[in-house]
Amino acid sequence: MGSVSQAYLESEPVKEARSLISELCRQFYSLGWVSGTGGSITMKVHDSSIPKPQQLILMSPSGVQKERMEPEDMYVLSGDGAIISSPSPKPYPHKPPKCSDCAPLFMKAYHMRNAGAVIHSHGMESCLATMINPHLKEFRITHMEMIKGIQGHGYYDELVIPIIENTAYENELTDSLAKAIEAYPKTTAVLVRNHGIYVWGDSWISAKTQSECYHYLFDAAIKLHQLGLDWSTPDHGPIQVVKGVPSVDCRMNVSKKARLADSNCNGKPFTRCIVLDIEGTTTPISYVTDILFPYAQNNVGRHLSATYASAETQDDIKLLRSQVEDDLKQGVIGAVPIPSEDAEKEEVIAALVANVEAMIKADRKITALKQLQGHIWRTGFETNELKGIVFDDVPEALEKWHALGVKW
Repeated sequence: MGSVSQAYLESEPVKEARSLISELCRQFYSLGWVSGTGGSITMKVHDSSIPKPQQLILMSPSGVQKERMEPEDMYVLSGDGAIISSPSPKPYPHKPPKCSDCAPLFMKAYHMRNAGAVIHSHGMESCLATMINPHLKEFRITHMEMIKGIQGHGYYDELVIPIIENTAYENELTDSLAKAIEAYPKTTAVLVRNHGIYVWGDSWISAKTQSECYHYLFDAAIKLHQLGLDWSTPDHGPIQVVKGVPSVDCRMNVSKKARLADSNCNGKPFTRCIVLDIEGTTTPISYVTDILFPYAQNNVGRHLSATYASAETQDDIKLLRSQVEDDLKQGVIGAVPIPSEDAEKEEVIAALVANVEAMIKADRKITALKQLQGHIWRTGFETNELKGIVFDDVPEALEKWHALGVKW
């Protein structure tokens, strides 16, 4: 966008967004989401003439009484997170203005999920939902009507929300939140244990609607737990007990902390299957970020060159070509034209590699990129250049479940 004019900062879209944030914070305060100066909200200034990644960002300040904020109290940031406009200081006893401590986390949702708004709530429900079982790395719930209010989910789906561990300072959560967003491509929220939740959506309406649904589901889970009912199963029947240990504890994620294969789970076999995730459950999330992603990035050209004539790779190229054409129309940074199909193979591959590297650098979640990465990884495993790893306790847990007749 270049420099932002004062006229644009005082335009109606910006004014409306300022007023909307202050209005929503008053509403969220009444719900208990932003009490004690906690919590925050941010949104982009919608302007159809400006590509979404470059739209202005409005953000509530940190350490202020959220229910007393005024439109002029908001920070205005560029699409890359640089502060363009700050609020004027207020007299004592107000503190000097400070941009939200959540800003680095908000920017992850903007850059990694192309969000239009992000809400950070300290609602009690979101805290308690992470405390019922301190070993769980995920919150799971199914067969609840309000799941339909979460993007990409229906009544029969299982809603899965990653849980990350809290830190002393908000900005220290940035890396773990980014890893959770990466590991759970379907999620629109991340829970922070003993702290709260971050929720994002395509717009402020989507973020607000989903936040309300999430808090409803957390409240339902807490009440079901108090009644001795299992919120994570379709029938919400009684929590089953094996040797005095609630079955919800024996279904927690496999990890070095959880130690699922301990003696507590050696009693009567469960009547249900055990469904395992991979990233962060059987395999460290770092394996994906430190091994798989760099391998794909370093082998794009080699893979395309070796498999160029195959139908599969031609399909990958077709998807990438279509994506790049859309990116060029939208003015996406890093997009370069791909030569026509009758161009020299080396020219096409060079353009493809340049585009893929830009997509990876921007951490984009798009089908064309994911499909190509998957094919590169498959080749890596087939040639033994890549080898999978699991936590030490996984084989033991699988063996014990198999001996008990439990399917997994």
